Amino acid sequence: MNERIRQLWRQVELQECDCGCNPDEFLRLKFAELIVAECIKAVDNSGGDNAEYHMDSIKKHFGVEE
Repeated sequence: MNERIRQLWRQVELQECDCGCNPDEFLRLKFAELIVAECIKAVDNSGGDNAEYHMDSIKKHFGVEE
């Protein structure tokens, strides 16, 4: 497994579930949110001509709000 993925999982494990949902589900959802955020950051850091378009596409696809 990629070291960055391990770091993200450790970051999620430090969070506490305060929403009343299943703790395992909470961890999976938070982990998914961090993965999506990392994808957006990677596109942003690429500096490509269409980076903004791709970042917006990812956000729209996953329903990410700024």
